[in-house]
Amino acid sequence: MCSPRLTCDYLVTYTQAVDAIFRALADPTRRSLLDELFRQDGQTLGALEQGLPMTRFGVMKHLKVLEQAGLITTKRRGREKLHFLNPVPIRLVHDRWVSKYAEPWAAGLSDLKTRLEETTMSSTAETSGKRPWTAGPEEKVFEIYIKTSPERLWEALTDEETRRRYNFGVAVLSDWQVGSSYELSHPQGGTIAAGEILEADPPHRLVQSFNALWSEEIKAEGTSRVTWEIEPVGDSCRLTVTHDQLSESANGELYGGWPMILSGLKTLLETGETLTTPGSLRYAQAG
Repeated sequence: MCSPRLTCDYLVTYTQAVDAIFRALADPTRRSLLDELFRQDGQTLGALEQGLPMTRFGVMKHLKVLEQAGLITTKRRGREKLHFLNPVPIRLVHDRWVSKYAEPWAAGLSDLKTRLEETTMSSTAETSGKRPWTAGPEEKVFEIYIKTSPERLWEALTDEETRRRYNFGVAVLSDWQVGSSYELSHPQGGTIAAGEILEADPPHRLVQSFNALWSEEIKAEGTSRVTWEIEPVGDSCRLTVTHDQLSESANGELYGGWPMILSGLKTLLETGETLTTPGSLRYAQAG
């Protein structure tokens, strides 16, 4: 039996998911909530309602719509319920309509717009004393639903060749025993990340320390932690990736690639195909 959020038909499920995303984004209040979580991720309901001219119940309704669309995910911390921005569904929409030919142009224009706005905002912050619009990076949570079994999903996370196909051509090498080391390597760049297996409960939970090595600047970021959690939902799985123990000023390169990686993983397991975005095409280039 399928979850109410999923169907047994891949195309129907995909269309319904996209509809839910656009409905959620159509409301300015919900967009404001996403903006606030982008500014500071992992906020409580109480913190989020402070910036909105409405009742606590009204904010809860908007958060529920965003959560149903997959645009936010929540985690319990003791008695508190924290809300995290989840960009993966937006990445899936991007992958549907932005081709491998258009993406470099779209990315370039988006980057230009962002840099111009950041310059303006930094200037405004210097004169007004207001904080620039930046996310709190200590913990990032990403969630995606994939029509597959827990065992097949676990294999996709730990198998060297499968990992290459959705992870920028990067293979993962380990025996997956607690206390063992692992390496992420690329044929054209050597070892780009490494760490230790902290927990392993196949096919449900995997916890790894994470040391990025692809540049001197990134090496200086030190050790963070990545947790993979697999939960069966009907004939599908909910995969939650938590990248935490980041520094307050963590470089966005450390966690910015997760939406594309998870989007590529979903596409591979559900269709057998690889994405035609530049990042995913590095697999073909590596071969």
